[in-house]
Amino acid sequence: MPRVTYGTLYLVPTPIGHPGDITLRAIDTLRAVSLIAAEDTRNARTLLAPLQIGTRLVSYHDHNEESRTGQLVETLRAGSDVALISDAGTPMVNDPGYRLVTAAVAAGVRVVPLPGASAAISALIGSGLEVHRFCYTGFLPRKSAARQAAIRQLKDFDGSLILFEAPHRLLETVRDLQAVLGDRRAALARSISKPDELFLRGTLGELAAGLAAEQTVRGQYTVVVSGAEQAADTAEAQRIARVLLANGADARLARAAVQELAGLPRNQAYDLVAELAGDRP
Repeated sequence: MPRVTYGTLYLVPTPIGHPGDITLRAIDTLRAVSLIAAEDTRNARTLLAPLQIGTRLVSYHDHNEESRTGQLVETLRAGSDVALISDAGTPMVNDPGYRLVTAAVAAGVRVVPLPGASAAISALIGSGLEVHRFCYTGFLPRKSAARQAAIRQLKDFDGSLILFEAPHRLLETVRDLQAVLGDRRAALARSISKPDELFLRGTLGELAAGLAAEQTVRGQYTVVVSGAEQAADTAEAQRIARVLLANGADARLARAAVQELAGLPRNQAYDLVAELAGDRP
């Protein structure tokens, strides 16, 4: 009996602003598959037409996700390849697609995620805040009380927090973040990869004051907030750094050691090692 060969489900990121954000692999994949499931077929045609991609489109959004998932899985089981795209960015990151992927995996279909544009990651690496550990939270609740409750659950996380917010709620959200977390360092990334891209950096209080001074907040924002600082043993950090430096270790190794072993934040580790190594007054 011949072996049944299923199609492949490709998760294809699309540009979040500049059309050039799309990758060559994404273009090749969208041309090669039998069907593209798009969050909005009108937006998809605007993207695909200049690339001369004429692959058949079907809609896949919040309102038809449940019914369409079964149809797409049957298409995949019949041997056809399918690509999933959202309006902008990486599929499933605050967009529909979770049901399709879980159903495809359960059916034994191969799922291939392509790397590409992501507003959350772009905002994080451009924020100037900690990038080695982070938590993406999507959109917070719309009501202030529920929003503050959600923020309290994240208060002790020691990495950067990343979230999306609509422009008309941005000021209220920044104020709630400050009320719960204190006046932490943060960054607001607006319209990433678009001509009006802008990064605003400062404390939450400074950012709130700047937003309050604007008559109307416009654009799509990604918010990045520094994590909770963990209590560190400064005396132990100094001892570790002194021993390492005295035995020939360079400053980079000493900084990494005091961060890891003494729990010192990155900026404090840099200053402590620089002082012991004689690189600063």
